[in-house]
Amino acid sequence: MRCQYCSCVDSKVIDSRPTEEGNSIRRRRECCRCGRRFTTYEKIELMPLMVIKRDGRREPFDSAKLKTSVYRACEKLPVPMTQIDEITARVEQHVYRSADGEISSQHIGDMVMAELKNLNDVAYVRFAAVYRKFTDLGTFMDELQKLVNENKQKSV
Repeated sequence: MRCQYCSCVDSKVIDSRPTEEGNSIRRRRECCRCGRRFTTYEKIELMPLMVIKRDGRREPFDSAKLKTSVYRACEKLPVPMTQIDEITARVEQHVYRSADGEISSQHIGDMVMAELKNLNDVAYVRFAAVYRKFTDLGTFMDELQKLVNENKQKSV
């Protein structure tokens, strides 16, 4: 592993432990040249998974894109980064478990919406606005009304 400070390729592992999700290993390393410490993550190489987009195109599944979309929905809200990471990990695990080499972007979006609905109403609406491509105020208000009605039912 190349040191991020001096680019030396020689480092020693100080500590290794599984991440909270259990799907990767966190390694604390020390550079043999400059002595500075840095963290790396080792993750199993997963089978290639293709996402079928709305227009029929196929592209490789990218968990970084998934995390970015969840992060953007939660931006400037009181949602800790750990919860964003947990949502991303849960959706990614579900995607790999339920898919047989391909999965629709709609299925992924539905999973993210379910996670965000349980996390934060504003994040849910933000994601829904992009994911469902609200084109006018009416469709946006319909979604808000559904959310309000669901919240009323929960409190009863």
